[in-house]
Order: sequence, then structure tokens, then C-alpha cells
Amino acid sequence: MINKTIKDIEIIDIPKINDPRGNLSVIEKNTLPFEIKRVYYLYDVPSDAYRGGHAHKEQQAVLIALSGSFDVKLDDGVNVTTIMLNKPNKGLLIPVGIWRELDNFSSGSICLVLASDVFDEKEYIRDYKAFILSKS
Repeated sequence: MINKTIKDIEIIDIPKINDPRGNLSVIEKNTLPFEIKRVYYLYDVPSDAYRGGHAHKEQQAVLIALSGSFDVKLDDGVNVTTIMLNKPNKGLLIPVGIWRELDNFSSGSICLVLASDVFDEKEYIRDYKAFILSKS
């Protein structure tokens, strides 16, 4: 696993076309720093629940708040930061090796995830102690 840090996390501007009939955002091949191999989304998450609670060994992801808002707690094993997502034209790029937890979901929120690889359970680190050990 590559050791990335909080400093490697980015907010990506997703092109936004303003129109009085409603805005349009577009994600194309060159919008993200990786090829999208999986797309999924979280919705109907109770406000007192949390999602995530893992890190990836090789996979990158971009999280987008399509609707509503939620917090993303990010941890590189030393530093911790929390970023609130609430704009559908902003994506949070999470590189490999960063622990993430999502919580504080507003009513009606939708979190879109664009991932650099297909699902593979062996690629996840789901135990926080194992995550910390992987950093040393």
C-alpha cells in the first residue's frame, strides 16, 4: 500500500454549466485522475448512522454530495480532518491508504462514489488497528 497523507486529499471542481432551467455538471474522462470502474451511491442513511469505516490498499475514490450534506472524517494514521460535502459540483478525492468515515447525513442526502476499481473485499482494510499497523 502506498502511504498517502491528508495532504494528498483534494477537492475536485466538477464542471458546472449554469442555466436558468437548472444547472448541469459533467464528469468526463479527464475530470478525474483515474478511470472510473465502479459507481455506487448511498441514500436514505439515517442521520444518526455512519458509513465507511475502512481504507483501501490500492483503490482511489471520489465522493460527491449529489443532494444534501454529510461529513467525511479522513485519517492518514497520524492526522485527522473532517470535510463537509454539500455541493454537487465538488468531488472529494480520497487517495489510497486513507481511512474514511461518513456521518452527519442530512435528510434526503445522496453520496455518489466514483471508484478506480471494481469491488474486491481483499482490497479493503476494515479494522482500524490493522490500518494503523499497515502505516508503520
